[in-house]
Amino acid sequence: MGIVKRFFKPPDDSFFLFGPRGTGKSTWIKHIFPEGKIINLLEAQELRHFRTYPERLKEFVLAEADAKTFIIDEVQKAPELLNVVHDLIELKKDWQFILTGSSARKLRRSGVDLLGGRAQLKFLHPFMASEIPDLFDLNINLKYGMLPLILKAKSSLDTLKAYIALYMQEEVQLEGLVRRMDQFGQFLEIISFSQASILNYSNIARECHVNSKTVQNYVQILEDLLLSIRLPVFEKRAKRELSMSPKFYFFDCGVFQSIRPLGPLDPAGEITGQTLETLVMQHLQAWIDYSTQSGKLYFWRTRSGVEVDFVIYGEIGLYAIEVKSTKNLNPQDFRGLKEFKKDYPESNCILLYTGQHKMMTEGILCIPLSLFLLNLTPNQPL
Repeated sequence: MGIVKRFFKPPDDSFFLFGPRGTGKSTWIKHIFPEGKIINLLEAQELRHFRTYPERLKEFVLAEADAKTFIIDEVQKAPELLNVVHDLIELKKDWQFILTGSSARKLRRSGVDLLGGRAQLKFLHPFMASEIPDLFDLNINLKYGMLPLILKAKSSLDTLKAYIALYMQEEVQLEGLVRRMDQFGQFLEIISFSQASILNYSNIARECHVNSKTVQNYVQILEDLLLSIRLPVFEKRAKRELSMSPKFYFFDCGVFQSIRPLGPLDPAGEITGQTLETLVMQHLQAWIDYSTQSGKLYFWRTRSGVEVDFVIYGEIGLYAIEVKSTKNLNPQDFRGLKEFKKDYPESNCILLYTGQHKMMTEGILCIPLSLFLLNLTPNQPL
């Protein structure tokens, strides 16, 4: 696999570029900014050099008289540098600083304000299907996910298995984020059963033999490491009582499957449904982040249990999206979207399924899932 043209468009000014490991941040930056001067904080010598005396960054920048773009890779490893970057931006407005990171935890814990708004916050996601249309295969990508690191590897399966272990060692253990790695490892497996589901901290804590506060801290660690997200409930102009607990997702369907333990008693349909939903979630999140109009991803669930998998709301529009792991739709599959449409008649309702035909049923657009993903393009309506 050669260089893939990504949908992400960089700002003209300085910006943070966050994304989980393996999303191709470094590859993309080297391709788009070949003249940029790079400081790679993953290299131990570089890290020691700049973390010991952060003011060396100013000396480095001033020595590069003709350079306009400076890249600090994995900036979260030396948050002290951000104060120097702040001063440099004030010193010369036409310098551009690109600050990449695969974890926001250390920056947040250090009280860093992300340069006080002087640098935009952007995200690079795993591939979208429409970025690799000739390589996308629903069955293969459900198994391995959409991470460039995994899809470009000689052995996608082995690389995927090692992915979380690398995170555990280099981001969790070395940074001292948890006291007991064995306990955190057990938590990862247990919370994988909550994928695409309402989070119940008490149940997870009971299975992990820890208290709920520890579980909440672990979930926050996953989010800070950009390994998971919690979707909030959509409650704008709510006309019914809603379930207010968030839904949990690992950020990539392949990563989820690599963590989720499987056995002969696990229903295959349940895993497939969770994986399909995760694949759609990560695509919708990328579509929102790469589009110029603002939007946010939610889900909708009433106290009585009526649910819509995803709701998108903002300048970008109002969409309600349901994902079904079936080739043949039945009336029950439309229930959630119909109820949502009653409360929000202005919404665009879409049902994604694994069948072959695009059709309109009672005002709900039904689209084959692969077709939907392959045509999903930032700044284009769904």
